[in-house]
Amino acid sequence: MITYTKHILNNGLTVLANRDCTSQLAAVNLLYKVGARNEKPSCTGLAHLFEHLMFRGTHNVADFDTPVQMACGENNAFTNNDYTNFYITLPTDNIQTALWLESDRMHGLNLSEKAISIEKRVVIEEFRQRYLNQPYGDINMLLRELVYTTHPYRWATIGLSPDHIEQASAEEIRAFYNRYYQPSNAILSISGNIAEDEVFALAEKWFAPISNDCTPHDIIPVEPVQTEARRKEIERDVPATVIIIAFHMGDRLSRDFFLGDMASDLLAGGDSARLYERLIKKKRLFSSVNAYISGDVDCGTFCFTGQLLPSTTEEQAEAALWEEISELQQGKISDYEIEKVKNKFEANTLFGELNVMNKAMNLGYYEMIGDLPLINREVEVYRSLQRSDIADFAQRIFREENSSTLIYRAGK
Repeated sequence: MITYTKHILNNGLTVLANRDCTSQLAAVNLLYKVGARNEKPSCTGLAHLFEHLMFRGTHNVADFDTPVQMACGENNAFTNNDYTNFYITLPTDNIQTALWLESDRMHGLNLSEKAISIEKRVVIEEFRQRYLNQPYGDINMLLRELVYTTHPYRWATIGLSPDHIEQASAEEIRAFYNRYYQPSNAILSISGNIAEDEVFALAEKWFAPISNDCTPHDIIPVEPVQTEARRKEIERDVPATVIIIAFHMGDRLSRDFFLGDMASDLLAGGDSARLYERLIKKKRLFSSVNAYISGDVDCGTFCFTGQLLPSTTEEQAEAALWEEISELQQGKISDYEIEKVKNKFEANTLFGELNVMNKAMNLGYYEMIGDLPLINREVEVYRSLQRSDIADFAQRIFREENSSTLIYRAGK
């Protein structure tokens, strides 16, 4: 169980404190409630660009990494479609270094023409190398375009096109920063051997002076219910054909999220799971196979994916995946399989609670999705799920009219 105390500063910054008396390290996590879903379709990739710009430096600190290293710390960040997350671990005695740096870039980021130009080139090069010029690099982008017609999940975090970043003006970029990188749009979570009152006092010291200029309330378009099967076939210069079948499912706080997560683990949670045992070892149809949920805050997707062996036809591969789906829909699940998945989730949860970084990051995440107490209830939720629940989920979600199939064909 993760204990925590919550406090909100006058400027709207949410602060979460977890005291861990066993650790010599402290973890400082700052989550901004901005991701690719908050972008305009005509100007995508800005949230990811800001992940880069936030390490570029401020008007006070030209290099973010050096002070962290001098404080014997490590730092990094990631961006996805729902939020942007920055984190630092360092000795507890040096925690004010992290708070100083995070507060400084919350309101004093260097957004000069030169700084913007440099990071734009970095991001554009990343786009080309990782997504356009790498085998299978565009597969996720193609899948999103197929699955979503309206919701901003239809583009990846990197954006729809490198042209969007290249053509974004300095004014647009600064406006994005001024809108989303505000105290009321951020969650600061800290785990370490520090009393909660001291955490809140330090948060007041470093963040309370920052004014809150706006609190964004974006209206995110809802994805319409899919009523007919979609299909896209594309040929690329890749070594093997890949098939993906994606289905729309519920949002992060729905019961379907937990059912989908359990079903994906049952199907693909390691080498002893169904898909590996049946489709790789026994039938020898795929070189790799997987089932996973996207885990998005809004309604997400459940995906089956497999890389075909040269001897396998696309028809054989698709039929094999649908056969596995049928087994779930019929409730053909053993008590052993269900218990194994539940035990694995509980063990992973307990193991994660030993690490201050995991705790700080999870506190911020669960606060962001709108149900902080869920952080300590999830094992109970998973324990309550039964075979009939998974079968019902499979029947409702894995319908042909709710499917989007991408054939990513290897060129002859």
